[in-house]
Amino acid sequence: MVILDNHIRMPGWCCSRTDGNGFFGDQYFDPQVWIQALTKMAIMFKSTKNVVGMSLRNELRGMKQNIPDWYRYMTEGAEAVHRANQNVLVILSGLEFDINLGFLNSHLVKLSFTGKLVFEVHQYSFSMGDAWIRGNPNDVCGSFQDGFWGNAGYLLQQGFPLFVSEFGGDLRETNEKDNRYFPCMFGVLADFDMDWAWWSFQGSYYWRDNTEDLEEVYGVLDKNWNETRNPKFMEKIYAIQTQYQGPTNHDKGPYQMMFHPLSGLCINTTYMSDPIRLASCKGAEKWEYTPKKALMLKYSQFCLQAVGLDMSPRLATDCNVKPNAKWEKISNSGLHVSTTLENGARVCLDADKNGLLITSACKCLGGDINCDPAGINCVDLYKLVSPAKNCVILTWSIAMNLGVDHDLPGMQANNPIFIKLTVI
Repeated sequence: MVILDNHIRMPGWCCSRTDGNGFFGDQYFDPQVWIQALTKMAIMFKSTKNVVGMSLRNELRGMKQNIPDWYRYMTEGAEAVHRANQNVLVILSGLEFDINLGFLNSHLVKLSFTGKLVFEVHQYSFSMGDAWIRGNPNDVCGSFQDGFWGNAGYLLQQGFPLFVSEFGGDLRETNEKDNRYFPCMFGVLADFDMDWAWWSFQGSYYWRDNTEDLEEVYGVLDKNWNETRNPKFMEKIYAIQTQYQGPTNHDKGPYQMMFHPLSGLCINTTYMSDPIRLASCKGAEKWEYTPKKALMLKYSQFCLQAVGLDMSPRLATDCNVKPNAKWEKISNSGLHVSTTLENGARVCLDADKNGLLITSACKCLGGDINCDPAGINCVDLYKLVSPAKNCVILTWSIAMNLGVDHDLPGMQANNPIFIKLTVI
C-alpha cells in the first residue's frame, strides 16, 4: 500500500526551519498552489487501488507556523482531496516538525466527511534535543511518554486513527541518544499497538547535502543496497510489526504480554520444569495482572514468583500470600517490573545473556545520567485489548515489491509482514 506525501515545493533535502517550505505563506509554500497540487494528485491516482491515503504536508515548521492558519488551510486541503477522491484516506500532520498535535485536544478539526480521517506524528531521539544523554534514561523515557500522550497519543482515546509515520535512528548502534531512545519507543509502540513507518529504507543517496553517494545510516539497507544494515535490529522490531489489537483479535479476549524492548522478545511458552526463556513474541504467553498485583498465567492457577537474586523466577500457586509474587512498575518509564524477595530485597525482572528470565537488582531507576541502556532491566508489561479503534494497517512487503527475490539477513523476501512503511 502507498501513501502519497507532500514534502516540499522547492527540490532539496527536507527539512529545516528556514528552507522556505515550512509553513503556509513561506517563500515556496503558496497555499493555493498547494491545494491545486493536492487536487491533481488525488485525481491522478484515483483509480490506483494501492494508493490508500494522502498525507497533506510533511513536517510543518518555521517562524510562520500558527494554529489558526493550520485549521484554515489543513481543512481546505482535506476537503479538496475528498472532493477529488472520496475513497482515499486523508492524513493530517501537526506542527513543530509533526511532533505536536496537542492543540486538537481542545478544538477538533471540522470536516464535511467522516470515516477516513487519520492523524500522523513523527518521533526521533533528537525530537527532545539532548535530553536522552543529559538525563537518566528512565526519567527521560517517562517524560517522553507523557509528552507523546499529550501531543498525539490522546487522539487514540478520542477514537481517531493515529500512526507514527516516521521514526528511526542510527542502525550502526553507535549513537547514544538513539540507543537510549529505542527501548522506550518500542515500549510505546507496543503498548498502544500502533502502526508505524521506519525512516528509512534506502542505504545511500545519489546526491544529498552537496555530497555524492552519501550513506544513510538510518537506512534498512547497507550503503550498497545489497544486504540489511543491521539484521539483529530487524529481528528486534518483529514484535512491534505484529498486530495485537483489532477485530481479528476479538475472540482472544483481554490479556497481557511480557515484552522486553531491548531484545524485542517476549516470555513465550513456559513449562513448570524448565527455566523461563525469552523468545519470539509470536505465540507469546498470555498473562493476567490481577488487582492484587499477581502475574497470573492466563487460564491457569499459576503465577510468577521470584526465587532469589539473579535467579530464574518460577510458576507457583500461592499467588496471593507470598510478597515475592506481587509485582509492580516502579520507575518513571514503567519499564521496571519489580517485586520483593522474602529477605526484603527488591528485584526487577530482567534477562541474562542467554535469554533466561531472571530477577536482578533494579538498575537505573532514576537520577544517574550515566546508566548504560543495555544494562537496564526493562521487561514491559502491557495490556492488549480488543477491539481497538486505532488500527490503520499500513503493511508493505519491501523485499517482495522491490523485486528482491532472495532472503536478506533479518527479513524474508516473501514475508508479507516485513516492515510497516509509508512510501513517498
